[in-house]
Amino acid sequence: MLVLGIESSCDETAAALVEDGQRVLSNVIASQIKTHRSFGGVVPELASREHLRNIGWVVHQAFEEAQKSYEDIDGIAVTQGPGLIGSLLVGVSFAKAMAFSLKKPLVPVNHIEGHIRSAFIENSDIEYPILALVVSGGHTSLIYSAEPGRYQSIGRARDDAAGEALDKLAKFLGLGYPGGPLIDRLSQNGDPHRFSFSIPKISDGSLDFSFSGFKTAA
Repeated sequence: MLVLGIESSCDETAAALVEDGQRVLSNVIASQIKTHRSFGGVVPELASREHLRNIGWVVHQAFEEAQKSYEDIDGIAVTQGPGLIGSLLVGVSFAKAMAFSLKKPLVPVNHIEGHIRSAFIENSDIEYPILALVVSGGHTSLIYSAEPGRYQSIGRARDDAAGEALDKLAKFLGLGYPGGPLIDRLSQNGDPHRFSFSIPKISDGSLDFSFSGFKTAA
């Protein structure tokens, strides 16, 4: 089975052709880092406009690199959320129109599930049940899955996600954008004992995350 995957949940327009859920034939990404760098974070309206500008080329390039035609695919998968609503609408609308014109099935995909399932592409021997830690720019979550397609949220960020906190900290320090890779690189030569940060206090005993206090302390 050959599936076209479309992703536009935040600040990257991406398309990939994947065969039988394991073999990635192409993976094309249009980054928006230059667009948002001067703001120190993603501006939703600008992100939507960039998706509109890029999505046609990105999908076309994915087929070119995979040396496949539009008629070769068996279906289309598209991120339906969570994410920036304007950005998501671009990807979903494009995928719906394409599926309609090609008479191919369309499958909406949860953004967090997509993160989890991506681990299986290069690690097909992962056995259930699993506990997944999802850490991205906008999400920090602990997800339990007893079997494919069944998910239970065990913990999530109550305020800033980890990546979001690093972006804001990097902006405050004038390091640039995106902040995560920059801070990670600088930390390799840092002194882990130079500053003492308190552990976030989650009073109800849950496994939720909190990064706003760390951000303020930093």
